[in-house]
Amino acid sequence: MSTPSSWPLPPGSIRFVVPRPVIRQMTEHVLGKNLYPQGVGYYQRAAGHHMERPVHDDHLLIYCLEGSAVIGLLDTEVKPGNKASVKGPNSKNGLGAKNGPGMKNSPGMKNSISTKNELTVKAGDLVILPRGVAHWYRANRRTPWTIYWAHFDGLEADDIVRHVAAEQSHEPIILFHLGHIARIVGDFETLLEVRQLTFNLNAFINAGSLLRVILTNIAQLKPLARHQDTGGRFDLERVHSLMLESVHGHLDLQSLADAVNLSKFHFIKKYKEVTGTTPIDHFIRLKIERACHLLDVTHQSIGQVAIDTGYQDAYYFSRAFKKVMGVSPREYRKLRTGAYA
Repeated sequence: MSTPSSWPLPPGSIRFVVPRPVIRQMTEHVLGKNLYPQGVGYYQRAAGHHMERPVHDDHLLIYCLEGSAVIGLLDTEVKPGNKASVKGPNSKNGLGAKNGPGMKNSPGMKNSISTKNELTVKAGDLVILPRGVAHWYRANRRTPWTIYWAHFDGLEADDIVRHVAAEQSHEPIILFHLGHIARIVGDFETLLEVRQLTFNLNAFINAGSLLRVILTNIAQLKPLARHQDTGGRFDLERVHSLMLESVHGHLDLQSLADAVNLSKFHFIKKYKEVTGTTPIDHFIRLKIERACHLLDVTHQSIGQVAIDTGYQDAYYFSRAFKKVMGVSPREYRKLRTGAYA
């Protein structure tokens, strides 16, 4: 794996490198080999934290909670016969750093900082440094960043990174604003607990699954975060609250559009960009979810369930139900009661 920084850990910070024997077991296990963490950590107000990584053979995920840092590409130039040298942002001339663990260079390899792709990482930002991208980063001196981080690899790691990076404008560094998402923070905290079970393979298989959840959640949240970051003021929570309040009756598109101060046309367009579906389709699915609940826990007739979910026509309700669930309401109730067993 890419070597984590040797930055001295202050109280409250965590750095855990997964033991090599465990990584070897993960690469050979059918449930572990597709995605697994190689190192995880939490750096709190990481004053003086900096890193230059000319060789990066896994993926690095960084989630910034507060403070800031700068990050950029490390240009690598090979000159046969020349002795290695590193020029980075922390050297005596302001451009370089002394070599340390994880920063050694092969003979004939020269590295220099690329400032044209330098990016600022702020609170709420998410960074992925993909495999093969030589890079450097440095915490802000006055307001150093607080971060969760994870080095990861696996047979599906490249595909998952590409999935998260869809429509990314900062290639090869993946950077976008996500905001403070309590769910992501909680998942990182759970991921860090794996360090207490150092040689428990099952714990690391579970950690790999959790890492997949974190990454796919990020991909799911990314479109909404992008709209909020650009001042779109698209209150999806407000829209969905209105839908839930009206699941037993009717709700027109104009009312939803008015709730977020958009025209119907722009509301439908933005809703689909954020969720991947139309507001009508989502509203229908909420109604059918409610219908499933009523069919599960009550003895109401199908006609009454239709009325309670805003459908006056039981036949139309049955068609909508089957379109979503794949079976009619009557068949669904039989399946749930074990009549087909």
